[in-house]
Amino acid sequence: MISEAVKNLLISNNLTLAAAESCTGGMVSEIITSVPGASKYFLASCVTYSYDSKTNLIGVSKETLMQHGAVSIETAAEMASGIRKVTGADIGISTTGIAGPDGGTDLKPVGTVCFGVDYKGRIITKKEVFKGDRDSIRKQSSAYVLDLLINAVED
Repeated sequence: MISEAVKNLLISNNLTLAAAESCTGGMVSEIITSVPGASKYFLASCVTYSYDSKTNLIGVSKETLMQHGAVSIETAAEMASGIRKVTGADIGISTTGIAGPDGGTDLKPVGTVCFGVDYKGRIITKKEVFKGDRDSIRKQSSAYVLDLLINAVED
């Protein structure tokens, strides 16, 4: 189970985590907190759906949002860094994307999701396009960002 893997990795490395979510709407945080003891390493989460919440709560720049949009690796990077800085966590993770069924474009179709991991200032970003319905895209995205987190710590 990925939640147990995250727990074991963070506890064994004495690391703390915070999450900034958009398209996953709290699903990542739900997975993390589904195991007992999450309070030892999980500090906070923030669901930042709107541009204003991204800028006001976690410090994503308006310029980044205007230039690249909410669904971009640039925004994902700033979300991960912002939540890490706001909470004082060792690691910040983020998800931002288009879960559908509406909202897709030719350049950013439904299923496009961008991810960020800020591990003590080292930023990793990824962009993926998932297939499926809204729930499936959200589940795939949640699992993906947690895998990305595990890989960042293990590297």
